[in-house]
Amino acid sequence: MRNLFIVLWCPFFSFSQVYHSTSLDTLLMGSAFSFTAVHEDEEICKQAVFSAVKEVSRIEGLISSWMEDSQTSLINNHAGKQAIQVDYELFQLIERSLKISQITNGYFDLSFASIDNIWQFNGQDESMPSQKELDASVALINYLDIALEYSDTSVFLKQENMKIGFGAIGKGYAADKAKDIMLDYGVIDGVVNAGGDLLAWGGKIDGSPWNVGIANPIDKNEIFTTIFVNNQALVTSGDYEKFLNINGERYGHIINPKTGMPVRGLLSVSIVAETAELADALATAVFVLGEKEGMDLINHLIGVEGIVVTDKNKILYSKNIILNDVYETTD
Repeated sequence: MRNLFIVLWCPFFSFSQVYHSTSLDTLLMGSAFSFTAVHEDEEICKQAVFSAVKEVSRIEGLISSWMEDSQTSLINNHAGKQAIQVDYELFQLIERSLKISQITNGYFDLSFASIDNIWQFNGQDESMPSQKELDASVALINYLDIALEYSDTSVFLKQENMKIGFGAIGKGYAADKAKDIMLDYGVIDGVVNAGGDLLAWGGKIDGSPWNVGIANPIDKNEIFTTIFVNNQALVTSGDYEKFLNINGERYGHIINPKTGMPVRGLLSVSIVAETAELADALATAVFVLGEKEGMDLINHLIGVEGIVVTDKNKILYSKNIILNDVYETTD
């Protein structure tokens, strides 16, 4: 559910002849993924990239709520009935997600998936759901009703018809795992862009870090700032691509789990963090929290920085963020 336009502000192929670079663009998890590996051995570059693609496909099979045979679907299908034993990997991902829910006071919540049947964001005109429909869906959204049993790594959703989904953290996790695979191959300079959840490590041939440009949410072809990303993730949430129209009003796809309504007030939130998983989840939470509370959260988290763009084209920066270049934006 990430709608981000990030571009690398440096050419990938400006390396000396002793280095090789392999890049691959493909569609995974319903989003455009891009992998770039830099290494002295061209064959290692290729193997690292192809193995990273396989890893993302594996993760999709684990966390997808659209695949009937995935462990996530099994959890959802048995909501309110019985616990489902899952792989330790998935168990840990859910456990970390619940910790993020605690940090964000539930504004990031895996059980937001219960609202999926209410809204369809395809750019077409729709009618507003009734308050009764919204209330019924919101009643199923509560991360405290996701029970974990550590003795057998089982997961139980306490309410029938409750659902979990990884739309706000899954691609970030996949990017982190793809990076790990590439590092295992000895790729110490590379980039993974998982549908806008971007990880960059190492750097250019001269040792400088990757310079990443963030697009103006009002005009996706316009860069308004660039950031050096060095062994970090940069993730942006925005409502400028996936939306719907109701009675002439435009509503973005990011939902407030407390109300069931699309969030209004912000255009984009960019988060810099150590992992794409954390940055992914926080970008969504900050978007829902809004300008003041969202920026307060960012400024209170160690190792996290952010940029918030309001629907009034006001740009706010976290207190310790370091920018490379700032450009004029189009109002």
